[in-house]
Amino acid sequence: MPLLIFLFVFVGTPLVELYLLIRVGAVIGALPTIALSLLTAAIGGYLVRLQGLGVLMRVRAMLARDQLPALELLDGAVLLLTGFALLLPGFVTDIIGFLLLVPPLRQALIRRYVQVVPVTVVRPGPDAESGPRVIEGSFRREDD
Repeated sequence: MPLLIFLFVFVGTPLVELYLLIRVGAVIGALPTIALSLLTAAIGGYLVRLQGLGVLMRVRAMLARDQLPALELLDGAVLLLTGFALLLPGFVTDIIGFLLLVPPLRQALIRRYVQVVPVTVVRPGPDAESGPRVIEGSFRREDD
């Protein structure tokens, strides 16, 4: 199964993107196709930046209230992947990227991910030390 996912992502997606770029280029021309691809990357990058700043502010606010911003960090990770998808040339990745820019859709995806993937939180026990471990004692040097 992981091999199929790998093949789809790294072989199938570029082939589909190339096919669509050629088809769109045949309909509207090469320069408009390139311009459209650059325009979607610029608009997407701007929107990712705006939403990313919002996520950063929510993370800071939660940390200030001594809360764990787990979902917000996942939101930021999805936004990072969204920005990457929007920077890739092609219309399929742009559609996926713009869909992930819709906050309710992104939140639903994150909630589904959290339900499916087991999450383990590890916290230090009561005996955990916060500083370096120091062992005190005396020694005596024996010379040969």
